[in-house]
Amino acid sequence: MSRISSAFTHKALIAYVMVGYPSTQTTLEIVPALADWGCDIIELGIPFSDPLADGVTLQEASYQALQNGVTPRVCLDIVSQLRQEVDIPLVFMTYYNPIFRFGLGNFCQASAGAGVDGLIVPDLPVEEGEELGEVAERCGLDPIYLLAPTSTEERIGLVAERSRGFIYLVSLTGVTGVRKSLPSDLATFVSRVRNRTSLPLCVGFGISTAEQAHQVAKVADGVIVGSRIIQLLQEKDSREKIRSFITSLKDAVSDNK
Repeated sequence: MSRISSAFTHKALIAYVMVGYPSTQTTLEIVPALADWGCDIIELGIPFSDPLADGVTLQEASYQALQNGVTPRVCLDIVSQLRQEVDIPLVFMTYYNPIFRFGLGNFCQASAGAGVDGLIVPDLPVEEGEELGEVAERCGLDPIYLLAPTSTEERIGLVAERSRGFIYLVSLTGVTGVRKSLPSDLATFVSRVRNRTSLPLCVGFGISTAEQAHQVAKVADGVIVGSRIIQLLQEKDSREKIRSFITSLKDAVSDNK
């Protein structure tokens, strides 16, 4: 059982952080804090110039991180430092171009060596991801694929076959970002996927309140929150605000044991 799989002994809270936003020092400080506050898995975004799955908040964070000189090699170094402080699973979320330029084997080997547990690549369809998935697994990384409400039964079956660790369910069509409400057919979507796999199902995109997290945890195995954390990092007294936010999410998710 991978470190990611072992995180699902209960409903999991998964936090997303853009590496290097607003600074690399912030990343080194906030990730251990998120683990202490109750997050079960941390997604670490590698900044990219054309993040097509991301909304305005994450696009701006990615741009700022790039301006700060954050590269995939910098991200690997930061993970190595974080791994000395945290035991929970760390997952890279990146786009295919940086991996391709780095070299699939080199990237996966370096990621595993740094302490990364899994890999999410939003712009790599599962139909085209077999090579990277195989390389990742050989290196001990869990390839994690995404499904959307519009996914066909054929694609659901393929993702169920090739994913490891968990499956990332995009709550709605579109990009990441804070939203006022969740789609009314979310439970139906989760149920469709549940019928095809025993892997944990985690829902992300648009979750920004404790009430939304509570609703998601009723039907899914994990709740993924990103854009709201990035927004709070921009505010005064951000650490305390994030602590309060994560604590409220953890309480809401834990109510659905």
